[in-house]
Amino acid sequence: MSVTLPPRTPSSQPPAPAPLPTHRGCPFDPPGELGALREEEPVSRLAFPDGKTGWLLTRHEDVRAVLADDRFSSDRLRASSPVRRFPLLRSESPDLAGSLIGMDPPQHTRYRRLLTRHFTVRRMRELAPRIEQIVADHLDAMERGGPPADLVADFARPIPSLVICELLGVPYEDRATFQRCTATLLRLDADEQTVRAARDELWAYMLGLVAAKRDHPDDALLGTLIRDGDPDAPLGDAELAGLGRLLLVAGHETTANMLALGTYALLCHPEQLRALREDPELVDRAVEELLRYLTIVQFGTVRVAREDVEVGGRLIRAGETVVASLASANRDPEHFPDPDELDLARPPAQHVAFGHGIHQCLGQQLARVEMKIAYPALLRRFPALDLAVPPGRVPMRDDMFIYGVHRLPVTW
Repeated sequence: MSVTLPPRTPSSQPPAPAPLPTHRGCPFDPPGELGALREEEPVSRLAFPDGKTGWLLTRHEDVRAVLADDRFSSDRLRASSPVRRFPLLRSESPDLAGSLIGMDPPQHTRYRRLLTRHFTVRRMRELAPRIEQIVADHLDAMERGGPPADLVADFARPIPSLVICELLGVPYEDRATFQRCTATLLRLDADEQTVRAARDELWAYMLGLVAAKRDHPDDALLGTLIRDGDPDAPLGDAELAGLGRLLLVAGHETTANMLALGTYALLCHPEQLRALREDPELVDRAVEELLRYLTIVQFGTVRVAREDVEVGGRLIRAGETVVASLASANRDPEHFPDPDELDLARPPAQHVAFGHGIHQCLGQQLARVEMKIAYPALLRRFPALDLAVPPGRVPMRDDMFIYGVHRLPVTW
């Protein structure tokens, strides 16, 4: 499917390629240069660290249009000059089976079809009582331990980790292994040897888990795929390991960082925190607004043009790499009034925190359910929750592909 991309009046020549903006002036705002680009050059030339060039999209319309356009591929190996040294292109290795993020139809369609039924709204609602119990158990432990506490270690990270482990059938006692490997894969400063070692360790772990599931299948997702997957083309061990690895990494990292960073944002916006405490019915809109406002996939998502395509008055040639900035799109004033304000009552307005198009986050409904349960429960249990350190001393994850906080010291 091709999409009509929004026009703009082009300048005579695009400016010279510039590096991706990464410096944040405020922990909750994307880099300020993105706003300037969105206003002045929304389809701009991008310089990658290895010297290659591509394009950066910063406008909401352009980002949504490109992510929904099948003239753009998710397979980075289609690039005429593949980019190697760039964090967006390192977190998923396209040469591993089941790497859904870097696949196009029909391979992507096949895998997505097999997984979708496990992540429907109905299925996630069925999981809600178990998630409520997991949240309550961790709040109980925090209360017993007393203040201060690290909300990341005691609440935000273990809850989605335990949920995704139970959903997939991964032993939770193995969390130290997969959390350590995941943290390495998401580090921006990790060298290739370190990244490769972490990837190989996690890959070997998943292959071993799949082999164990074949011998003793259970009713969790991986066991179900082994038993009731594609009858015409059963999934091989590598495919199952690849799918499981992707779901495991994404399933605990993203929600963990939203829970911690979202709580930090609420504590720094007391009027919004008060509104959520006073009106629990606000939680649905509050979750969507926090997703938009924070956009933890901080650099965006990557596509490669299959053919020459004009986007926003610029001609993107076949084989060129495009980075769609989700954070910039979610702060576009042409789509979101007062986009730099956190407004938990904001009506839903098609944010792209989960991406868009056929690659829109498969686990988005699970993340929503976890957040809709965890935020109100935390605020009910600790009505005097507050930061235990000055805001400027909260260590931010600006050194990671998935944004958030490394630690969040809190008291009550």
